[in-house]
This record gives sequence, structure tokens and C-alpha cells, in this order.
Amino acid sequence: MQEIFYLEVPTPHINRVRDWLQQTWQPTTTKVVTPDGIRLQFTPQHSGELSIFVWQLQRTTYLKIFLWDSCEEKNTLPKNTISQIKNRLVADIRQAFPPNYPVPPKIELSQQSIFEALVAEYPQTVKYFQKFPNGEYDLNRVYWWEQRWRESVNNPQQPKKVIFSNQEKQSITPDYDLIYIGGALGVIHAAVMAQKGYRVLLLERLPFGRMNREWNISRDEFQSLINLGLFTPKEFENVIAAEYVDGFNKFFDAYNPEHLKAKVLHTPEVLNIAIDAEKLLEFCGDKLLSAGGEIWDETEFIKADIAHNGVSLELTHLPTKEHKQATGRLLLDAMGTASPIAWQLNGKRAFDSVCPTVGAVIESGIAPEVWDEQYGDVLNSHGDISRGRQLIWELFPAGNGELTFYLFHYHQVHPDNPGSLLEMYEDFFTIVPEYRRCNMDELVWKKATFGYIPGHFSTSSSDRNVAYDRILAIGDAASLQSPLIFTGFGSLVRNLDRLTTLLDTALKHDLLTSEHLSQIRAYQSNISVTWLFSKGMMVPTHQVLPPQRVNSMLNTFFGLLEEQPPEVANTFIKDRTNWWMFTRLALVAARKNPTLLWWIWQMAGSRDLLQWLGSYWAFTLDSARKSLFISWFPAWLKDSQSWLEEKYPSLWLKLLSFSYQLQYSAGRK
Repeated sequence: MQEIFYLEVPTPHINRVRDWLQQTWQPTTTKVVTPDGIRLQFTPQHSGELSIFVWQLQRTTYLKIFLWDSCEEKNTLPKNTISQIKNRLVADIRQAFPPNYPVPPKIELSQQSIFEALVAEYPQTVKYFQKFPNGEYDLNRVYWWEQRWRESVNNPQQPKKVIFSNQEKQSITPDYDLIYIGGALGVIHAAVMAQKGYRVLLLERLPFGRMNREWNISRDEFQSLINLGLFTPKEFENVIAAEYVDGFNKFFDAYNPEHLKAKVLHTPEVLNIAIDAEKLLEFCGDKLLSAGGEIWDETEFIKADIAHNGVSLELTHLPTKEHKQATGRLLLDAMGTASPIAWQLNGKRAFDSVCPTVGAVIESGIAPEVWDEQYGDVLNSHGDISRGRQLIWELFPAGNGELTFYLFHYHQVHPDNPGSLLEMYEDFFTIVPEYRRCNMDELVWKKATFGYIPGHFSTSSSDRNVAYDRILAIGDAASLQSPLIFTGFGSLVRNLDRLTTLLDTALKHDLLTSEHLSQIRAYQSNISVTWLFSKGMMVPTHQVLPPQRVNSMLNTFFGLLEEQPPEVANTFIKDRTNWWMFTRLALVAARKNPTLLWWIWQMAGSRDLLQWLGSYWAFTLDSARKSLFISWFPAWLKDSQSWLEEKYPSLWLKLLSFSYQLQYSAGRK
């Protein structure tokens, strides 16, 4: 048998596709119904038949066409006949089953529960959320987050205005030096700044300490929190939930060409520390309070008025609906993708990509012979493109036999298809047994994990607004993260010393305008240049790709990393790559898979490729600057601090930011 064609039919309803093939579609030759599809028979002069069949995986239907020739001595089917039938079938089936981007229903929770409202369209999601301890609350949160994200994506030209500038306004007397909005990443930074003596207020829309996501990191990366004095080594050990001995990276390659199949990439020092997120938040909250800071939880941000010497916030305490107000010298936005501030500052370019991410923590139910908790799945796929998305799994041990699952995909931010958490959860609860052999009803569900992880395709350190007068964005709100595996948590931790020192300098000298605050960012050109990888992992809206395309690209690169010394993969995935390493790997990948650039052009288009060339040029310039300055500039700057900072504080901040950029942007250990 010879494979002729492989197609993804973007629907979970395999029976409809099979019935369409068997009953509706009318080829120009004899059709014979088979259990999984049809056979096409031709004249007696031609021994060959075409076998067309469908199967289901990942709530998606797939179709293949095979040429079956039982007798080599007779004439086989002409190639043009096969091509005509294939082309007609593809055109007809794409018309009958076009890409579909479901929209969650509008619901009124005063009339019914979230379970009642969603059960018709998301039955598996409702079934299993009812098994979570806080399932109703969490499903409400999933729905709220998706609606807010969709609203932001669908109205990028006219985002909700929440920042109002009134520089002529009468001076205010700030009650705080720093006000953080967002208690997850915000509390880590807030605790560090409170320990430096600043008056700090932390605002959180949820009850403080509640997390809808777990965090993983490595020991050497967490060291920055120890170096800053926020944690002692003993305290760090207390927030470790689990530490595994190896992590696996493997992508489905059953339908890849032989030269694009890849071995498992082992990354034992990547994300191998599972952090107890709620314990870490509680710990940072205690540190913040003991340093004199305050936490107002269940408090929603409404708007901010900017005066010439501070910022005034309008707030609502959600349980009581009480109006509240807070004033500070500087506002820090840590609200992530839900941030209306980020959307107002950047409009339609607030985020160029997003990873809709869903998952859960389970207490038990996976048999030990299925998964050993000493190991983690860093990145894994068990199938090809599914309804226009390449689904990727992560699995991390969480201690005491618990496991944390994530299912996500890289996604283009598009108003016709913003990306759905609810659709992803319906997939998750349906296909977990495909990914890890288990009985869903035997799993003990502990906690839901979900969110939108944003990305921005930078061409320089200044092409995205992370600051306004008296306002600075950090973490996911600044959209600064690795395109491979890290979220805003990884970016914040790796850059915490940099952000803290620069912010401390700005506060000491009251350098709190947009011009000065824009220099306080976690931008790295060596991360920026890799956004093309994330672009290559997303299926553009309204386009149909060969199902195996994304896995072929991933296997090209991860297979290449597997062939390198272990330190190469460790360096690359932890965002420490330098110009030479990146360029060498890119050239080797192009030689291994010459069609790679063509594939990327098909997915990204000319505009994005040109934009990426700008990113690569910025990376090249940063590498050249590093070679010229790194050996002497940081030392000279440190020796000059005593007079330079006092006489020229604005220049000092700019040079200090430049020094950090030398260290971070072109690769560092």
C-alpha cells in the first residue's frame, strides 16, 4: 500500500465525517462502504483501488488515502486520476467541514449555576469540575477570564480606558511608594521592595494566595531570590513541592519523514523543581506584611488618575461593593493578560501570541507503572494538529504522589479566533487517557490550573510600551517570557535583581516618567530572536496545514538539541543562548531540514519574516556591543557610581540599564 494523502478534518464528530464519506460524497467511480470509510474501485484494466478511511484522536478526525494495488502485473491507476480524486475529495471535505472556532454561550448566572449554563456544550468539563474542591468557583473563573480575554482581543482598536492623565491636577500626598495590582507575580516583587524600606500596597482581585497555576523552575534560577535576601536556602527548601531527576521532551513523529524523527531530549536541569505556589505566595505575603506592607485582596482595579507627583487609584472591594481609593508614587501592573492597562498602552499589539493553557493537579489515580514521579514531561505531543492547534502537554510531579498536568498550544491572537479555555478543557478531560493511560473516574482531582500566557514579537528593546508616567508593567503584563517553556514567573525570577536595582534607582531619584521607567524592563534580545519558534508552532487562523507540519518542525530542532552536548540544550531552553550558538543551531537545522524556512514563510508570511530579521539584527548588535563593552564597562560603571549617580541620576539610570542589557541580552550564565 502507498500513502497518497493525510488530512486533518477539524471536527470531533467522526460519525458525521464517516457518514458524509459513505452516503453524501459521490465520486465518479464505484464506491464500496467499509467499516471506517470507503474504497474506490476502477475498471477491470486497473488493479488498483483507493482506500479512504478516518480515525479519531484528540477529539479530532483524521483521514488518509492509500493506493492499494493487489497485482503488480496489471496496469495501476494513472497518477493524474489519483490526483484528480484526491483534489476533489479535499475540496469537498473542506467545504463540508471548514475550520470552526466555537464561542462560549452568553450566560446569566443569576438564573442558573455555571454548571447548568455550560453542561450542554461542555459536558466533560462540567462533569469533572464538579469533582474539584472549589470547582464551581474555578469554572466561574475560567469563564470570566475567557470572556475578558475575548473582549480585549475583539476590541483592540478601542480598549477600555482605565488610565487618565491629569498632570495639572492639584498635588496629591501618596500614601504608598509602590502599589502593585496582581497578587501572584506581584507579591514576589512587592516583598523584595518592602524589605528595602518602601511603603508597599498589594491589590489582588481574588482571595490572596489562591493560584490557578503551578510554577516550576530550576535551582540555579531560583538562586536570584536567595541572593536578594527574600529567601534563605532553608526557606527555599520549604517551598519545594517536588524535585525530579530528569525531564523529557518528545513530539509525535509517527507520520514524520525518517530524517525528521527525533529521540527523546533529556533536560534534567530544566523546570525540575516544582514550587508549592500557594506556600510561596503565603511566604512572600508574610514577608511583605512583616516589612510594613499591606495586602488588600478581593479588590478590583477600576481606573488610575495620573498626577504630576503620584497616581490615584479607584477600586472596588468585591464582597461589599465598597468604593475604595489608594494613592502612591508608582503603580506596578502585574495583572497578566487580563490587564486593561497593557491593552490601553499597546492597543492591538498588546500581545502577538498567546498560549491558552488548561490543566489540573491530581492527588492520585495514575498507576506507578504508567508514570514514575521522579520524572517530568517538559514538552510532549501525542498527536498531530488538532482542529487548527498543535496541542502540547506538560506533566510535573507535585510531591506526595501528586501530578500537575498542563495542555496548551501556541496561538495567533486573532479576533475571529481568540483562543478558548473552555474548548481546551473539553479536550483535556476527553484526551487525558490518550496521553497517560488512566481511568478518569479513578483520578482524585485537587485543583484546576488555567490561564492565558502572552507573547510579544519584539524587534527591539523599545517596540512595546511597558511604562507610562507613574506606571510600570512586570511579568505577563509586560509580555516578557520565553517562547518555549517559561511564563512570566520565569522571566521575573531570572530578571529580579535587574528589575529591583533599576526600580530602586528610579525611586531614589524620582525618575518616574515614562521615559525613565521604560528603561526598567526584562527584555532580552536572545529571547526576542526566538519568537519565530513560537510562530512556527501555531496554525494561522483560517489556514489549513498538513497535520504533521508542526511536529516535523519541532522534531527538527529538538532532534538537533538531542544530538548536542547536554549543556547546549540546557543553555538554550533557559534563555541563555549567545549569538554564535543560536546562529550555528539555526544553520544546522536548515541543513537538516531544507524545507524549514519555506514552512516558516508559509505560516508566518513575509511581514513577520521581515520583522524577525529586525529581531535578529538587534540580537547581532547586542552581541557586538557585548564583545566591545563587557570586559570593562560594568567595572567602570561600578567605580563611577559615587559621583555619576549623584550628579547625573538620569544618565546613571540609563547607563545602568545598558550594563544589564549587555549581561542579559547576548547570553549569560
